[in-house]
Amino acid sequence: MKKTAVLIYPNFSEYELTTALSILMQGAKPISIISIDRESVKGEAGLTVLADLIIDQVNYEEYDSLLLTGCMDIFNVLTNPLYTDFIQNISKQDNFIIASISSSPALLAKAGLLKNKNFTVGLVEEARSAFGVFNDANYLDELVVQDGNLLTARGSAFIEFGIRFGKLLNLKFEEGWYRK
Repeated sequence: MKKTAVLIYPNFSEYELTTALSILMQGAKPISIISIDRESVKGEAGLTVLADLIIDQVNYEEYDSLLLTGCMDIFNVLTNPLYTDFIQNISKQDNFIIASISSSPALLAKAGLLKNKNFTVGLVEEARSAFGVFNDANYLDELVVQDGNLLTARGSAFIEFGIRFGKLLNLKFEEGWYRK
């Protein structure tokens, strides 16, 4: 079974990953936590993570999906081309699935992966405009948006986002664990 790449960066949002990671585990989907270097990465709530791999070690053919979380300051992440280059390269495979929540669709927009795709993002209109990477013609004011193999969501929809990601990957998991 191919793996899901989970890209992390400084101040990543831990809670936005929780349901998706739980569903990946239930569905026996292997994952790799990936970062740009060997340094530990601290999330916005203080959780420190050491990646399994750095981006230079990734064999893209081993992956069929990418999971991106938001972060407290996505602008700093956007200024480092290593992140967008990695996203562009790993997503070139046929039928590749991308799940991006909160502010992380800004990385997809900068990488050119939101062209002609409907999306949502956890950024207000002024922030989307200030970044200069979004085409608001395709922005949908919804909590979760799926356009083909692209899934985007606002951070507050992390439970539905995780469930929809699991379904997009055709995983077997107990959806009731995550519902009220």
